[in-house]
Amino acid sequence: MPPTSFSSFAEAISKTTGSVFDPSGSSSIGGGCISQATRITGTDGRSFFLKQNDLSFHDFFEAEADALKEIKATSTVTVPDVIAYGTTGKSSFLVLAFMEEGPDSSASQSELGVQLARLHKIDQPFFGWHRDNCIGATPQPNPRCEDWVSFYASNRLAHQFDLARRKGQSFQRSSELLENLPAFFEGYSPHPSLLHGDLWGGNAAVDKQGTPFIYDPASYYGDRETDLAFTYMFGGFSSSFYQAYDSVYPLDPGFKFRKILYNLYHELNHYNLFGGGYASCAQSSIERLLHQIP
Repeated sequence: MPPTSFSSFAEAISKTTGSVFDPSGSSSIGGGCISQATRITGTDGRSFFLKQNDLSFHDFFEAEADALKEIKATSTVTVPDVIAYGTTGKSSFLVLAFMEEGPDSSASQSELGVQLARLHKIDQPFFGWHRDNCIGATPQPNPRCEDWVSFYASNRLAHQFDLARRKGQSFQRSSELLENLPAFFEGYSPHPSLLHGDLWGGNAAVDKQGTPFIYDPASYYGDRETDLAFTYMFGGFSSSFYQAYDSVYPLDPGFKFRKILYNLYHELNHYNLFGGGYASCAQSSIERLLHQIP
């Protein structure tokens, strides 16, 4: 039998689904480094995906639920349905529909590429989002902004540089990079797209029917190239994915340079979360970027 604490989640599931959920078992799901992830199963055979964290994480779970609902509303990329979220008195939680994973394939990679391109083609009203959220466990500010370069400079790179300084880490020539950021956008003016925001291989999968789906978003409205850039950082996406995406929404030639700029944000965030060699990776990226400026 599951721990008695599952009764709080069962009550929320029952209320949302309109069908009494009686938990009968649970199993831990590996891979998460920020929140505890569990599959909970009921006596009626239904399963749900449960994420738990401390009470301070409640707003972040609420923002994740908002992102999943907004992506779902576009009818482009498949995401898990949001079932419930809230607090138990000891922790915050988010309950999603459980999606059984199946084998990946070239066809599913192509389908994901097409669907992501369709998501990105939808023009959004501004850069930023309607609320702040998080990237991993790092707060991510999303104020409304009309200029992408200013938004990225202040709310992504400068924000991460400031967090690193609080940890005692400074990056040489970071101010020089921020001052010269417009040089990477000459002849390129991105429109605001709804982004997944944290699209690496661990946040994309395929269900038993071969349909691709994405999860764990850190969504906001930004340059679609940021999503594509991060897919390269840890791998997990095949050539079929990139070819299919480009067939629907071709990338600007300058992406090969801005890819380094956009992944710098994630290198800095990984340093701020985990430390280690990510600081040297970020410093190397800064030097490479500055070397490309005429």
